[in-house]
Amino acid sequence: MYQIVPVAPGEQQMAGGPGGSPLKKKLAHEGRPLVMAGMLGCVLVLAAVVAWCYYSASLRKAQLLETELLDLKKDGFVIRNLAGAVIFTMTFRSDTLDLDSCSKEGNILSCTKSDSGKLNFFIQTVRLKDTVMCYRVRWEELENVHSVEHAMAYNGSHWYGGAELATQHWPIEIQGEEEPRPFITSDVYSNRNAFGGILERYWLSSNATAIKINDSVPFHMGWSEKDRTLRFQARYHESPFRPPEGLQALPELSYRVCVGSDVTSIHKYMVRRYFPKPIKVPSPEVFERPVWSTWALHKTAVTQEKLLRYAADITKHGFNCSHLELDDRYTADYGEFDFDPQKFPNASGMFDKLREGGFQVSLWTHPFINYDSINFGVAVEKGLFVRELGGELPALVRWWNGIGGILDFTNPEAREWYSSHLRMLKTRYDVISFKFDAGETSYLPRQFSTLVPMSDPSTFTRRYTEMAIPFSERAELRVGYQSQNISCFFRIIDRDSVWGYELGLKSIIPTVLTISILGYQFVLPDMIGGNAYPNRTAGGLDGKSDLPDRELYIRWLELSAFMPAMQFSIPPWAYDNEVVEIAQKFTELHKTLVAPRVLELAGEVLNTGDPIIRPLWWIANDDEAAYKIDSQFLIGDDLMVAPVLEPGKQERDIYLPAGRWKSYKGEHFDKGPMHLTDYPVDLDELAYFIWVH
Repeated sequence: MYQIVPVAPGEQQMAGGPGGSPLKKKLAHEGRPLVMAGMLGCVLVLAAVVAWCYYSASLRKAQLLETELLDLKKDGFVIRNLAGAVIFTMTFRSDTLDLDSCSKEGNILSCTKSDSGKLNFFIQTVRLKDTVMCYRVRWEELENVHSVEHAMAYNGSHWYGGAELATQHWPIEIQGEEEPRPFITSDVYSNRNAFGGILERYWLSSNATAIKINDSVPFHMGWSEKDRTLRFQARYHESPFRPPEGLQALPELSYRVCVGSDVTSIHKYMVRRYFPKPIKVPSPEVFERPVWSTWALHKTAVTQEKLLRYAADITKHGFNCSHLELDDRYTADYGEFDFDPQKFPNASGMFDKLREGGFQVSLWTHPFINYDSINFGVAVEKGLFVRELGGELPALVRWWNGIGGILDFTNPEAREWYSSHLRMLKTRYDVISFKFDAGETSYLPRQFSTLVPMSDPSTFTRRYTEMAIPFSERAELRVGYQSQNISCFFRIIDRDSVWGYELGLKSIIPTVLTISILGYQFVLPDMIGGNAYPNRTAGGLDGKSDLPDRELYIRWLELSAFMPAMQFSIPPWAYDNEVVEIAQKFTELHKTLVAPRVLELAGEVLNTGDPIIRPLWWIANDDEAAYKIDSQFLIGDDLMVAPVLEPGKQERDIYLPAGRWKSYKGEHFDKGPMHLTDYPVDLDELAYFIWVH
């Protein structure tokens, strides 16, 4: 039922008038601001919705560009630890990403454009263990771009690995500004600024991150002291790298970054996953007894008479010997495989005498055949040499003993020809093994071709190291690239007879630690006292400049006694009876204390790849001091060695990591970590400490 509300007569009259009532006009007039306000409100609401959409999109984009502790930006990426701290920073130097081209699917974050054009970029997250996170990174150019470069920041941490260098530091020291150059094996003795004969594309940092550059990358490396960065570059332009046959020369920079809980565990993970392992342990005798080489003592003037006298003197002075190493030059010409009848008139009789005296002999060998050798024409006819680019002629190369061809070890026929000559020497003279010298890519011509094309010139080094496999029990190499499974001794490059970091006594520990981190554990340091080259020899004895400084020789000898193997050339009796007695003491200490522990660890290397010679941080990875020490090392986890490496010193500062330690003098230290300041070490002593369980 409706309810009728009465209206006053005046109101009804005004409402029904023909021209519209005053009330209606008033309401219409007052309604305009309300409409405007409503429209404005709608605009504001719409703006808010649009802003929210943009915010949501940007939030989604920000979330898109994050993946498992990694944040991607247009000019690089950062990796954080679980606490949120940045532990790894990589900057894109050659170009920047177009983030609008990026997408994320599962654990792969990919982009298709840079500011310069099309590319294939992705970062794939691989959670391999609860404690290890890895990121596969690839930047592949799809247009005509010469290079890709990323720069890795130090982030206040300490870095290790890379390559043997002439001036070796531990950790790596960045000095100056260096444009990226080919990361390939080179002879650092002749070129002090090059990367060395043993190298791998692997670096490790104290904040538990590691980076491994992929094999497929035409890899160049530089650095910047100003920016505190290592520069990683891929390029084919003006480079010795070649794209695989049939592919366009478009550079690709790809690598893996892995993050762990601590530096020791992440290194163990990387070695087990990415490095080959040796398949056997070399001869125990080389670990236990010194190698005696003719090189530093006699250089190329060695003769049959000198070799026999050298062997007799070793016995006369009461030393033992794993084997004698007959070095350059026992052949008439370089590239021949028999003895010079002028210098060795009765080689067979000489070997008989040496065997009667208990000596086994290894011979020096190399990959060169000089143009004046009788074998040069044979090798040309058979096509055994590395050739000129696109031609059939051998590419002549200059090395430290002249000019000749270099054998092409990608050629099975060249490999067999070379091996057959080594087998012949072994059979005819009962030679025990060989010292394989050279093998660096720096001895290849700038432009060359091989039977099997090589994208990476350092593949030549790998092929050369394979020639040592049949003789690996006592074989010696001075080069290595992806050669960790060649189960022989790897010798660090020739040392000068000086104290310092440039191929001197102080460089030995940093170099051995570096190549150990790169997976080469059966290390043979160079000859005790260095090579005694003219103008590269410190001191001298009574004006005899051909002998290293006496104190330097003694300190070198003491350090070598705690390395996996010892190598003499300049004999202790070249000095005096005291030096002979010190040498006898330390060769015995090496045999009784060091060698048994080293052999035990060498057996473990086959399964783990872990270093025999270890940095202090191996057992103290939460100790900042341990990351910077380059004059002490560990054998395993429980024997710590601190040699004197300074002239005129009979004391040194020693750092003991946390734990209970017993010194070689019988002292006990159990309040570590601690610094022992001016710890006394006599000239005939080396300080070492054993961890007490």
